[in-house]
Amino acid sequence: MTESAGGRHIAVVGGGIAGLAAAYFLRAAGATVTVYEGSPRLGGKLAVSDVAGVAMDAGAEALLTRRPEGTALIGEVGLSGQLVPAATTAARIWSRGTFHDLPARQFMGVPSDVGALAGSALLSAGGLARARLDGELPGTPLDGDVSVAAHVAARFGQEVVDRLVDPLLGGVYAGRSEELSLEATMPALAAAARRHRSLAEAAGSLIPPPSPGPRPPVFATLTGGLGLLPAAVAGASGARIRTQTMVRELSRAPGGWRLVTGPASAPRTATADAVILAVPATPASRLLAGSQPPGPARAAAAELAGIPYASMAIVTLAYPKPAFPARPAGSGYLVPAVDGRAVKGVTFSTVKWPHLSPDGGQDDQAPHIVRCSIGRIGEDAVLQRDDTELAALAAAELAAATGLTGRPLESRVTRWGGALPQYTVGHTGRVARIRAAIAAEPGLAVCGAAYDGVGVPACIATARAAADQVLGYLAGLNGGRAGPGPRASQSGDGGQ
Repeated sequence: MTESAGGRHIAVVGGGIAGLAAAYFLRAAGATVTVYEGSPRLGGKLAVSDVAGVAMDAGAEALLTRRPEGTALIGEVGLSGQLVPAATTAARIWSRGTFHDLPARQFMGVPSDVGALAGSALLSAGGLARARLDGELPGTPLDGDVSVAAHVAARFGQEVVDRLVDPLLGGVYAGRSEELSLEATMPALAAAARRHRSLAEAAGSLIPPPSPGPRPPVFATLTGGLGLLPAAVAGASGARIRTQTMVRELSRAPGGWRLVTGPASAPRTATADAVILAVPATPASRLLAGSQPPGPARAAAAELAGIPYASMAIVTLAYPKPAFPARPAGSGYLVPAVDGRAVKGVTFSTVKWPHLSPDGGQDDQAPHIVRCSIGRIGEDAVLQRDDTELAALAAAELAAATGLTGRPLESRVTRWGGALPQYTVGHTGRVARIRAAIAAEPGLAVCGAAYDGVGVPACIATARAAADQVLGYLAGLNGGRAGPGPRASQSGDGGQ
């Protein structure tokens, strides 16, 4: 089945936050925008549901406030009244059965003050002695991209990598520092490392000096859950939304692109003047690899196929307050992979976000809610356990760390299979080659977590860039105007 109508048509493939943001930014085109999402719901890794009567995010729960893209979009779609900062971001490390404060003035685990590192008691005496050599060693050349572990270990030794840097990176990427790219995951540190002999000095140059008064918040969320954002963006975009509509084929059509959706027995087709691919690297690669006629998109497909992904699960547990021997300290804790634990990170949600607990946590009848993150790349075996086993494992490790007693009142297990792209060594070069190949295909753009960052603001930034690329292309077609052109080119597949 094929439908046609007048005016310009832009197809956005993927209904996660990147695709929805792209649709929102395309409002300036004056064209019909259709978002195709293969799953039954919008939002991708942003989702919210109740645990023990509290609306809790099942995926991403916060966004960085130092990047303006997330908070700006929240304001534009009318949710700024729900924006709240984290009450605390003071995480700790649980290692060798003991809690350790994160050293003061560290940058993603890279210490700028070895004295503060010593005060954390995180390293052995030998590990600390090795870390002090950073201030004495000659400069370590940084020619091209290297792994985070290779460069940090060359300066501070392996213990700093294992006990400090790897837990922090693992919390963001579910990856391992010996595989992750320094250039892609910590570009500011890579640049500073080329200007300073000591890596501690390089890290220190990136940390603002202490200032009087309260510091601006680092993280924020929405009172109803960050999972509310996708629906708000979708509504504000004015786009046509097609859930449960998987795009199976993408090919060139006269003056644009042809998309095939639906089952092979009853395919539906649509044509579009421009297409934005806002899906993970693997499905984007499949679509581009099969595009006809062969062109630069095939080169982009090959590069996209080389981006690996990690799977993980979030186990959300609700406990009665008396189960904890004391109010949990800080926002949570991280666990080094070398300790051999399944849980890599824990967030004390009702401490970090007081709005989740009535009376700011003073109500003894309200539960403490805890999020446990499980899964690093290469650890798929633990994720094969069923939900009951996985929740019991998380609860047991949480009890071992905190001393809590009793069983949780309620649990929720959310699995994110193949959800986190791995920015391995060479990632920035790979992304540059993908974008160069895509730019050679008129009316095609890409966005999402696979490129410049996995956080919500970074995904929104890629959406803005993709939308701008398409708007520029349409303006060229229309003689400098981004609005509808004279020809009938839009096709839809019908149905809501």
